[in-house]
Amino acid sequence: MGKIGLQLFSVWKDAEKDFLGTLQKVINLGYEGIQFAGFYDTPADQVKKLLEENKTLVAGAHVGVHQLLNDEWEKTLEYHHTLQNQLIICPALPKEMRQTMDDYKRSAELLNQIGQKCHEAGFIFGYHNHDFEFQTFGEKTGLELLFDNTDPELVKMELDCYWASFADHDALGIIRKYKNRIVSLHIKDMKLESGQKAGTEIGHGQLDFDSIVKVGNEFGIEWFTVEQEEFERDPYESLTINVENLKKLRSRRL
Repeated sequence: MGKIGLQLFSVWKDAEKDFLGTLQKVINLGYEGIQFAGFYDTPADQVKKLLEENKTLVAGAHVGVHQLLNDEWEKTLEYHHTLQNQLIICPALPKEMRQTMDDYKRSAELLNQIGQKCHEAGFIFGYHNHDFEFQTFGEKTGLELLFDNTDPELVKMELDCYWASFADHDALGIIRKYKNRIVSLHIKDMKLESGQKAGTEIGHGQLDFDSIVKVGNEFGIEWFTVEQEEFERDPYESLTINVENLKKLRSRRL
C-alpha cells in the first residue's frame, strides 16, 4: 500500500491560530506525510524545516485555481519549490465554473493549461472532487466531463472516496476506471445518522476500505490521505483512530 497522509484542513481552525504548532501536533500522531490546505503566511523554509526535523513527507497541497493563474503563479511556484512539494491539487472549481456542460468543458481546458504549466515546472497537477461533480449533464457527470476533456498526462485525479459515496457513486468503480491516473485517495468513512450522511472515523462507517486499499494497491496509488471534517470526539483522537486503522488495513495487505 502507498503512504498514509493527513489533509491538514481536518484541523484548520487550530492551524489558523497556530500553524506550526498544529503541524507538529498532527505529525506526532504518526502520519507519514502532510497534505496542506493553505499556509497562513508561514514562510516555506520554516515549514520545510519542521517537516525535515520530523522526517515527514509532503503529501501534496490543495491550491485554489486562482493561485495558479497570472501573477499568483510565480509566487505559488516559488513557495512549493522551496517546500519541495511535487503534487499540486486543485481542491474544487468555483461555483461559476461548473454550472453547465459548457462550463465544465471550459474548465477542463483551463485545467489542461494549468497542468501543462505545472508539468513544465516539475510538478504533478491534479483535481480533487466533492459531491457536486457527480451532477449529470446529459449522459455525463461533471467529473467525467472534466477528466474526459483533459490530458491524462497533465491532469491527474485525487479521488475523494467519501464524496463519491455521498453522491451515491461507487468509489471502487471510479478507481478501476481511472486506474493509475489517480495519484491520491482522500479517505474518510461515512455513517448514516437519522437518515443523514455524515463523516466519521475509518472503520466506524459503511465504506469498504479493505477493498479500496486493495484496488488502490493494484494501481499503485501513492497517497492514502485522511481528511475528516465532522467530529464527535476530540479531533486529534479521531485522527489517531484514522491513522491506526489505516495502518492495520495496510498491514493486512503486505
